[in-house]
Amino acid sequence: MRASEILIHKRDGGILSTEQLRFLIHGYLDGSIPEYQISAWLMAVYFQGMNEDETGVLTREMIASGDTIMLGPGVRPYVDKHSTGGVGDKVSLILAPLAAACGVAVPMMSGRALGHTGGTLDKLDSIPGYQSVLAPERFAAIVAEVGFAMTGQSERIVPADRKLYALRDVTATVESIPLITASILSKKFAEGAEALVMDVKCGSGAFMKTPEAARKLAEALVRTGASLDREVVAVLTRMDEPLGAMVGNFLEVEESCRVLAAAETPALVFDQPAFSDRRLADLLEVTLHLTAWMIVLGGKARDHRAALDLAHARLIDGSAYRAFCANVEAQGGSVADLEAGLGVRRAPVVHELRTECGGVVHEIDAYRIGMAGVDLGVGRNRAEDSVEPHVGLELLVKRGERVEPNTPLCRLYATNETAMAAAIARTAGAFVIGGAEAGGAVPQSSSWIIEELHELE
Repeated sequence: MRASEILIHKRDGGILSTEQLRFLIHGYLDGSIPEYQISAWLMAVYFQGMNEDETGVLTREMIASGDTIMLGPGVRPYVDKHSTGGVGDKVSLILAPLAAACGVAVPMMSGRALGHTGGTLDKLDSIPGYQSVLAPERFAAIVAEVGFAMTGQSERIVPADRKLYALRDVTATVESIPLITASILSKKFAEGAEALVMDVKCGSGAFMKTPEAARKLAEALVRTGASLDREVVAVLTRMDEPLGAMVGNFLEVEESCRVLAAAETPALVFDQPAFSDRRLADLLEVTLHLTAWMIVLGGKARDHRAALDLAHARLIDGSAYRAFCANVEAQGGSVADLEAGLGVRRAPVVHELRTECGGVVHEIDAYRIGMAGVDLGVGRNRAEDSVEPHVGLELLVKRGERVEPNTPLCRLYATNETAMAAAIARTAGAFVIGGAEAGGAVPQSSSWIIEELHELE
């Protein structure tokens, strides 16, 4: 078998066999196939695509390229959730302990911030002492003990994905739906997940900008999961404005604690209960909806409606917050230090952005807010960049609200004046305020859920 012949076949629109795909993946890993030929194959896939069988085979071969995490046999199935990335997206921090409190076992492999999108691991790292990189054995033990664990991808898990993603990044082939699908599913199923809920975000702050593009990815994820005998539910959610009120690492941990402490846990003091804060309506809806699907896939409720009721009950009775605290302790963190920092840990340079005129908030551009976060140090321009734990932005209004002149729109936290100046310039352009003659709130959907896909024909 020759790599050049495989490249010609895919370049001309052919379907690659299991043997051909295995030859390419393993040849790339062992060095027998050079990077320039794999680059050519990636570009051929970008233009010619892959069918459902090819994508499934590629996913299997990527899983087989490294170790898989062996979780205990006592609790089945193991259910995970993955987001395609957004701004202010702290859903995993709330969803994982909430699903665990409902009896679902959640092995969650998460990522770090890159570009305008935040990273779950960076948020967890802002908790004093928290260890976000776990050995596979410890990861499995914490899932068994606590109900969920959160870790990053180790060098032993899906090494083919690590090499291919780096190559896709420099060959303009990141946006290929088959390659995205194989990348996501290989990592999730290698970690031990047996079912998956996908949050496919759509809008200015998302990777997929249109519902049509998001649906194509969602369909590929559901169909490829089925070809691997794994159930995947894909939910399309809006990402035109940041999710919730906070954008930042510790800020988003704090907001997650606020939601998880919905029963007004005595140890925590917040100005306003999470359920009555309009700024958190989107975060609550998306989180509860996705958690409910995890509960259904985990066999803990008969349908989505019953699962929603169960998730809401576990928020109210404090079970979800107790699960969160148990995980913090199990992964080396200090709950006492975490709680002591709530409302306190902020970068020292503070600025409030205010309106010049009154009107209606027509838009809060998620991408601009995300890039302002990068200016402050929330995220990264390059994978090797470091992040700041206590910087970020707090939205004080949401889209559709009427504002008067000089109303605070958001509060920014920076470590220095240079970073603050860059973030202010970026953030000012994110808010579009319509004139008072607009006559009311901006029309918008009553739901942040666009569509959900499962069991496709």
